Amino acid sequence: MVAAPGRLLAAQGFAVFVLHYFDRTGTTWVEDKATAVKHAPVWMKTTWDSISFVSRHSQVDPDRIGLLGFSLGAYLSLSIAAIDDRVKAVVDFFGGFPREMKLFMRRFCPVLILHGDADQTVPVSEAHYIQEIAERKQVPYEMKIYPGVGHGFSPEIMFDAGQRTLSFLKRHLAGP
Repeated sequence: MVAAPGRLLAAQGFAVFVLHYFDRTGTTWVEDKATAVKHAPVWMKTTWDSISFVSRHSQVDPDRIGLLGFSLGAYLSLSIAAIDDRVKAVVDFFGGFPREMKLFMRRFCPVLILHGDADQTVPVSEAHYIQEIAERKQVPYEMKIYPGVGHGFSPEIMFDAGQRTLSFLKRHLAGP
């Protein structure tokens, strides 16, 4: 399921890289908030380093870098984008923006928010919080809240989310 948007984007000419931020901490899953808080600085640094690596890749225009994250990956993507102006757009699949990042936020980039209103892992209030920030900062955003959908999307919802992702990224990362 996670690979579907990546395959769709690659088929449309986007250079797609998949970051395994858990590898740096030897973890495979986040069991609780304490684990996420403990490892967040390392995962953020891993994301930062990955953007540096990707921006030097021959198939990448360093002025058109976007991030796509699922759940914790979306939290990390939005957090990095709030401090790294190399990130031009973020797609947030059922994630959020850490309240603590408000202290460090220097910017906010265009964001596509995709969330289920029945998510018991990351409440839909997180999507509305991102919306509030985007509106306050007067930054373009799009939001789709899927009724009755929990944490993770069915193939049908993922298809719709993938189409929205492609359209959003084409608009916000378009070249000359």
